[in-house]
Amino acid sequence: MARRPIALVTAAVLFLEAPGIVAVNAVMARFTEAQSMSLDGMDPDAMVTGTWALGIGSGAALLLCGLVALLAGVRDRRPGRFGRALLIGCAIVHGVLGAVAVALLGWGAFAFLVTVLGLVVLTLVAYGEEREKGAGAPGEAPASA
Repeated sequence: MARRPIALVTAAVLFLEAPGIVAVNAVMARFTEAQSMSLDGMDPDAMVTGTWALGIGSGAALLLCGLVALLAGVRDRRPGRFGRALLIGCAIVHGVLGAVAVALLGWGAFAFLVTVLGLVVLTLVAYGEEREKGAGAPGEAPASA
């Protein structure tokens, strides 16, 4: 299986998605600020600050996930425990956002999010448990020489 290209494409897509999510949150923060929006009496400045914080935090998390995928592809080794947990979390978020996006934004956004979900999962599966050289399938007796 061609593991490296999968991980490198995943990293590239996550690196491109990170500034996009920051830009979307920047637009939402500007609209919130311009219209003095609030939620249940919350201070509008807090809403703007929260929107910026969510955008920057989400962008940083996507960059970190992209870095994990990039290192896996460059080293051609599976990510460590923290890296795998980060990629699993990224996959879960993309799945949930895809389900919400289909109702709010349409099928194009859903297709993009599910494609990213598929790339992240494919990266995780491609770098699954590594077996010892010469070992057969799990549960299979080792070959005698």
